[in-house]
Amino acid sequence: MSKGTRAITIPAIFSAMTVVFLYFASIWPTGLVGLVALASMFTAAAVIETGLSGGLSVYIVSSALGMLLIPNKSAPLLYVLFLGYYPVLKSIIERRGPLLLQWALKLVVFNVSLTAVWFLAREVIFGFTQDPPGLIFIYIGGSVVFCMFDYGFSKVIWLYINRISKAAGRGSN
Repeated sequence: MSKGTRAITIPAIFSAMTVVFLYFASIWPTGLVGLVALASMFTAAAVIETGLSGGLSVYIVSSALGMLLIPNKSAPLLYVLFLGYYPVLKSIIERRGPLLLQWALKLVVFNVSLTAVWFLAREVIFGFTQDPPGLIFIYIGGSVVFCMFDYGFSKVIWLYINRISKAAGRGSN
């Protein structure tokens, strides 16, 4: 397969797989977060196989298709607002600076996203006028869970690079 063809087909296949996982996440509510997290793995795989532009295209295409095609918007929204773009951003952040700075940047991104979602939910969806007294615990707990997710996601990416991609003869491009 030529390099140009590969740069188009790999993200297209990963986008289709992402939408399938988002659909399953929308019809299986107990698997919502887990299946959306798995769907974001296709974005990471696209970054590994075709670079940042491939990963970004998977995120954009699957976000648009998910929002258009999936009737229950909870899974596509979770993908769009939290987990879909994260593999691309993670790749950029982890190429820069010391480990402590990387973790600080990741936590800033997570907390900015959480704040945006909170204000969207508060103002638009629920119509709240003030924040609950325990909101700080949502941020602390969310940050802890996010750190565990990031660590696990790194392990899954390592597995993909060293077992799946290398087994297919591609290595990390």
